[in-house]
Amino acid sequence: MTSNRTKIDTLAYPPRGLSRDEAARYIGVSTTKFDQMVADGRMPRPKRVDGRVIWDRLRIEAAFTDLPDEPALNPLDRMASSWDRVK
Repeated sequence: MTSNRTKIDTLAYPPRGLSRDEAARYIGVSTTKFDQMVADGRMPRPKRVDGRVIWDRLRIEAAFTDLPDEPALNPLDRMASSWDRVK
């Protein structure tokens, strides 16, 4: 006898393919910013599967890793910024 119950996926794994909203949220930006990053090449272009547009999570991770870190302030800049706060 078969059951009509939906089988629950009990594996805990992140999806490989992400929607636009999920991809933007994954890297912590708005969808507008994510679209800009795709357009300027900082984020990868999506794959198209029939009518769906899907971003590869692993390519997003690689692109995110390649983003430059915020530059560290040198000691003189750090001193100057602390002076600005005192004023």
